[in-house]
Amino acid sequence: MKRILLFVATNIAVMVVLSIVIKIFGLDRMAGGGSNYGGLLIMSAVVGFTGAIISLLISKWMAKRSTGAHVIEQPGNETEAWLVETVRKLATKAGIGMPEVAVYEGEPNAFATGAFRNSALVAVSTGLLQSMNKEEVEAVLAHEIAHVANGDMVTMTLVQGVVNTFVFFLARVIGSIVDRAVFKSERGNGPGYFITVLVLQVVLGVLAQIIVAWFSRHREFRADAGSAQYLGSPTPMVNALRRLGGVEPGALPENIKAFGITDKASFMALFSTHPPIEVRIAALQSAR
Repeated sequence: MKRILLFVATNIAVMVVLSIVIKIFGLDRMAGGGSNYGGLLIMSAVVGFTGAIISLLISKWMAKRSTGAHVIEQPGNETEAWLVETVRKLATKAGIGMPEVAVYEGEPNAFATGAFRNSALVAVSTGLLQSMNKEEVEAVLAHEIAHVANGDMVTMTLVQGVVNTFVFFLARVIGSIVDRAVFKSERGNGPGYFITVLVLQVVLGVLAQIIVAWFSRHREFRADAGSAQYLGSPTPMVNALRRLGGVEPGALPENIKAFGITDKASFMALFSTHPPIEVRIAALQSAR
């Protein structure tokens, strides 16, 4: 989840900065504000994909800065040596270049990020290392390596680029309408337009993450399957998920049953980047 949250937060920040730069240099006027839809759509696509690509390119740097992750340049103890060697083994199986390996302080979690599959970053928290045995940690590492091998950060960038395009476009179209209807601006480029655009870009950008979150949930199943493939069995990943979710083996059927019979999902669940742990476990077990 940390990988996606960092990417999304960075993307929204980059898009807001780009919007301010565009306003300062008057590029909005070149596209006709919110009235020249053809020109605006082209500019929206350029800016939308630029924002997503910039977020991808700085994803590794942002992850290190925000988590305080310590990259293992030279293993300082047995655990670090085992981590590096395990990631190396999994990367070889996945056919990707050796990622940087890092450890950061925090609750049980792990993530992989980076713009290129042959120069990614795989990081695990101290909480994860303390709460899981080596087989379970290896399963989590295999899951993260699968994300890299599947190119999930790149495909996420493409999805985010499309989402950004429509957010940028709609914010300006609505901003132009509001500026003329509420602030009575004749040209549609007054202060009301700029303020409305900035507010809408943040609001629509957050709401648009429902699409990104749906895509992320779909990719989690593939990464789980990748872990099972690399290790030759889904059991380690199932055990790791149970450990993370506090799910006892005997409780799983009831949890799955409860999940299956309800048609109601909370609004916040739409923003979840990961499927329910019980559902992921069931998917792994059904694939045996």
